[in-house]
Amino acid sequence: MRAREIKELVESTSDPSFAADGEGLIVAWNAPAAELFGVPADEAIGKPCGHIVQGVDECGPVCSRDCTIHQAVRKQHPIGNFDLQVHTPQGMRWCNVSVLTAPDEGSSSPYAIHIIKQIDVRKRLEMAMRDFIVQGTGLPVEEASAIISSSRAAASGTELTAREVGVLRLLAKGATTTAIAAQLRISRTTVNNHIQHILRKLDVHTRLEAIRRAEHAGLI
Repeated sequence: MRAREIKELVESTSDPSFAADGEGLIVAWNAPAAELFGVPADEAIGKPCGHIVQGVDECGPVCSRDCTIHQAVRKQHPIGNFDLQVHTPQGMRWCNVSVLTAPDEGSSSPYAIHIIKQIDVRKRLEMAMRDFIVQGTGLPVEEASAIISSSRAAASGTELTAREVGVLRLLAKGATTTAIAAQLRISRTTVNNHIQHILRKLDVHTRLEAIRRAEHAGLI
């Protein structure tokens, strides 16, 4: 599709919507998005979408120049809807985000069209219910979230190899690099390489962040 067609599609959507190109730069921004984020189209166009949205999930920051959504879009993988807390003039607000991909005639990376529905009250009630279940039953937060959540986290679209999932599961059990290497019969260097790939794919900086995000997204 051409940029003009993408713009027309976004502007015809009644929900807050925007489109980003393969570099994560906003190319279309409709009036409801301008109202939600408090940013007019002329200030949003050309900016990295993460700079405007500043999204976080229950595990921390999500939006970045190489977020898990853009990774999935570049690989043209389908993306399920997910909940994200976004930056608005009234403070952080929970929304549910659907992402559609559309081919870009001038690039091998498609456009990512984000359609946003505000769910702040519902999400806050959901989180209060989760905390009540945790306190009353002693279930881990991730299990309680899985019981009541209406959608997965943004990272659920991340594609990890079977080996990377195996390494993550061992990390989640508290295994050290040396222990993982011994159990999987691979070198410590190979283990560290797998971990670096996992951190990049999940767009996190530490092993603990990777474990939390993968558990929250249902990847392990």
